[in-house]
Amino acid sequence: MKKGDIIEHLRVETMAAEGKSIAHYNGAVVFLKGAAPGDVASAALTKIKPQFLEAVVTQIEQLSPHRTAPVCSHFGLCGGCSWQHIIYSEQIKYKEQQVTDHLTRIGGLTLPSVNPILASPDSLHYRNKLDFTFTANRWMSAEELSDAKRENRFETGLGFHIPRMYDRVFDVAECHLQPEPSNGIRLLAKEIACRENIPFFDLRKQVGFLRTLTIRTTVAGEAMVILQVTYDERKWIEKILSGITAAFPQITSCHYIINGKKNDTFADLDIICWKGKPYITEQMKKPRGDGQLQFRIGPKSFYQTNPRQAYELYKTVWRMAALTGKENVFDLYTGTGTIAHFIASDARHVLGIEYVEDAVRDARINSQLNNISNAEFIVGDMKDILHEAFVSSHSPDVVIADPPRNGMHEDVCRALLTLSPQKIVYVSCNPATQARDLKILSAAYRITEVQPIDMFPHTTHVENAVKLEKH
Repeated sequence: MKKGDIIEHLRVETMAAEGKSIAHYNGAVVFLKGAAPGDVASAALTKIKPQFLEAVVTQIEQLSPHRTAPVCSHFGLCGGCSWQHIIYSEQIKYKEQQVTDHLTRIGGLTLPSVNPILASPDSLHYRNKLDFTFTANRWMSAEELSDAKRENRFETGLGFHIPRMYDRVFDVAECHLQPEPSNGIRLLAKEIACRENIPFFDLRKQVGFLRTLTIRTTVAGEAMVILQVTYDERKWIEKILSGITAAFPQITSCHYIINGKKNDTFADLDIICWKGKPYITEQMKKPRGDGQLQFRIGPKSFYQTNPRQAYELYKTVWRMAALTGKENVFDLYTGTGTIAHFIASDARHVLGIEYVEDAVRDARINSQLNNISNAEFIVGDMKDILHEAFVSSHSPDVVIADPPRNGMHEDVCRALLTLSPQKIVYVSCNPATQARDLKILSAAYRITEVQPIDMFPHTTHVENAVKLEKH
């Protein structure tokens, strides 16, 4: 066998990571791009390894009954919704299995019966935040590129990076991830920039002016816009921001950032509030009763990107913690304190720890907004804060942890074993790193409940909450 060879009559069995699916050929595992479980397909080999093969589908010989027509015209190019060709009821089955597989195979963990996955009520327009990238030289198909080279022209774009290609950005015509006015704002920003001949950024040459456009929305209909540029050219900034705020009154918070670095991260940069409030406010039902919690979200603040499903996630955490009003609770990686405030009314005291200073500032404001007096927040890197002296002087009854995708540092896991709370509720958007961390914690804790939650429909990602209790 060699690259380019066609394998016929592959029966696709299940889904794998990164939107790929799995078949077998002569006893070898084949990772397929462009297939769905239940398909029978022909595919061209792209990688040959002793342990596995990789291939791209060239022909669907028999369509899976679980297939559906993708909604988005960018499907296949954009990596954002790689499962959009599979009906949603099937997607969540594979995600539920993914959680079980990771916890048992990577962590070697003994599990109770895993709860059925909580499906997202919205499979489209569920995100509250998107980052778009300006490009002076948008990605083109081979045919488009041939014409452009012949005519010596290059086209600008405002859209998403092509997976695994940092310098390739395709122009987004319409995205179905975020509710309006997201598409309208993005399209108008590009239109103004093109009309006014404002230079788009060239990711390879590192020259140009317009870098990124971030749009955040709330369930109540507020929008925040953050324009990132390379230097302070006020007339160009004014043209774009005045144009979009005039057209979209939903924009209640409008900002810009001057970023001359070689990357687009802005956690360490000043943010200039150009118009409106320096924040937007999200609301969420309290776990009990009819009241509402308010969360102030600044440009640097983390907030769960699927707000309606975030309520189900937090309700799961609240239920697993099973607080009686007497407990001291640690909320690690607290962000703007959403979980801390959600459970505060049922705890004696909540201590939230977060490494982003602006997020902690928002968390403290959120305490004031919600008249919560038993929540405290401190800033710092988790592994540095949970040092020997701190651990020896604190005794939480319950610890809630919701770390980023790379999970918890091993030192943090070891600190939790020393802190020795009665219960730990571990929330993760990456069951693989969660499994690694749970393996360390299994020295003193047993898993008593596992609850997968789908926060990201049409993607391979799945959220998971695990309840741990001391042996």
